[in-house]
Amino acid sequence: MRYEGSIYRPPSEANSYILQATVGCSWNHCTYCDMYRDKKFRVRAQAETLEDIAMAASAYGERIDKVFVADGDALVMTLDEWEPILRACREQFPRLRRVSAYATARNLNEKSEAELRQLREWGLSLLYIGPESGDDVTLKRIAKGANFAEHVTAAQKAHAADIKLSAIFLLGAGGTERSAEHTEASARLASAMDPRFVSCLTLTVVPGTPIAKLEETGRFELPDIMGLLRELRTFVDLARPTDAIFRSNHASNYLPLAGRLPRDRERIVQVLDAALSGEIPLRPEWARGL
Repeated sequence: MRYEGSIYRPPSEANSYILQATVGCSWNHCTYCDMYRDKKFRVRAQAETLEDIAMAASAYGERIDKVFVADGDALVMTLDEWEPILRACREQFPRLRRVSAYATARNLNEKSEAELRQLREWGLSLLYIGPESGDDVTLKRIAKGANFAEHVTAAQKAHAADIKLSAIFLLGAGGTERSAEHTEASARLASAMDPRFVSCLTLTVVPGTPIAKLEETGRFELPDIMGLLRELRTFVDLARPTDAIFRSNHASNYLPLAGRLPRDRERIVQVLDAALSGEIPLRPEWARGL
């Protein structure tokens, strides 16, 4: 398949066909992220994208049951840009059961509920959205582009359109200064957004990013490993989604965990307590990554 630059996808899309319908991220201001800084955002020419779908169908059509539409926030595309893509996927992948994409609260809130319902009818069924934090101070500092309330509104619009959400929170995003506020507010936001899936990743300070420059000048300090695990414990203990599949299996994390919230809360907290007391080994630094 034809791709421009590095391609990123959620862990759960490991077996999906990655379709690059957009290049880069339309927002691209988040201080911790360097995934799309080398790209100028654009929507790919529709003919190219449809050609890629045809190529994938010719090579793997009978095997493809999931499609992830890249890059950073493909939901930003208009309905006129989405419709032929979703139609072609339905027509050319006979086993297709899911189309997903990254999104932001801004993307969701810029679309009407009617537009989101139309996208769902055409086959877009899952959006990955990364609030990273529920703390408005932290959200402003990391330049997320939306606050707590705006993320809740975005989630409500997705629910109304019957589009599933996977919400991503970032351990360490508040630094040592706002670790408690960041973690507790993140748990409240996970509860208010009530996603079908919720995951925690760990902030990696990447050289050259704005947050790295803050770290270099002493204006940001990432919590140590125990501090990050305590954040994860607090998040799991306080989050109250209705019924969410929970994961911390991203390569950035020191302790891969899985379960459902609230059903498995006590078990997960017990595992975290064991890790905090040194009874469970953590992922070594060499095995971690973005």
